[in-house]
Amino acid sequence: MSGEIECYRGVVHPWLCDAMGHMTTRHYIAMFDDGSYHLLAALGFGPDMLARRIGFADVNLNTSFKAELAAGDLIVVSGRVEKIGGKSMITRYTMRNLASGDVAADLVATTVQFDLSARRAIEVLPEIRANALRLFPEAEIAAGSMD
Repeated sequence: MSGEIECYRGVVHPWLCDAMGHMTTRHYIAMFDDGSYHLLAALGFGPDMLARRIGFADVNLNTSFKAELAAGDLIVVSGRVEKIGGKSMITRYTMRNLASGDVAADLVATTVQFDLSARRAIEVLPEIRANALRLFPEAEIAAGSMD
C-alpha cells in the first residue's frame, strides 16, 4: 500500500497454531516485533546507535485481530510512521494474508527513543526524524512526546 514499507514476510507453521488451528496471539506479536526492527532500520537505527547506547522502547501496543490465519498461510507485514513527537513516535503495522489480501491484524505502537545507559526517554534523533518524514511525508508532526 502507498505510504507503507514492507517489514516482514513469513509463513504460519503448524507449531504456531493453537488447538483450534489458528495462529496464536503471541506469534502475531512476534512477527510484528520482527517487522519493527526492519522499519526502525529503514529510519536509520542500526548497530552504530546501539554502540552509542541509544535504542527504542515500546510503551504502548494496541493490536486488532481482524481475520484468522491458519497453518500454511503466507503473511506479509507492512509498516509506517503515523506521528512523530519530541521523544516518541506512533507506528502502524498491518499484517495481510498474502493469498487473499485480507488484513489479518493491525498493531499500533507508541515507541520512545531511549537512552540505554540512563534508562530514560530522549529526544528523537534528528536523523531518525528526517528519515521518517522523508519515507512517510504524510506523518503528523506533534509538538511534544506522545507518551
